[in-house]
Amino acid sequence: MRMVNIHAAKTQLSRLVEAAAAGEEIIIAKSGKPVDRLGPLAGLGRVRRLGILAGKLHVPEDFDAPLPDEVIEAFEGR
Repeated sequence: MRMVNIHAAKTQLSRLVEAAAAGEEIIIAKSGKPVDRLGPLAGLGRVRRLGILAGKLHVPEDFDAPLPDEVIEAFEGR
């Protein structure tokens, strides 16, 4: 982990971002005091698989039918 002054970080931002993307953590300091950390993002490399639940779920024909009166009354607190 290296510490970089904010002025140097502004002039070297592209290189610092590349280093962070490669896994390095960089501390950004102002007047020698740490104020922020630049590091890699975790979990963004995952690829989503579409259709993973295909054929595993059953939606009834009447799923969008109106609810019975007693259920509506229970929601309304009657």
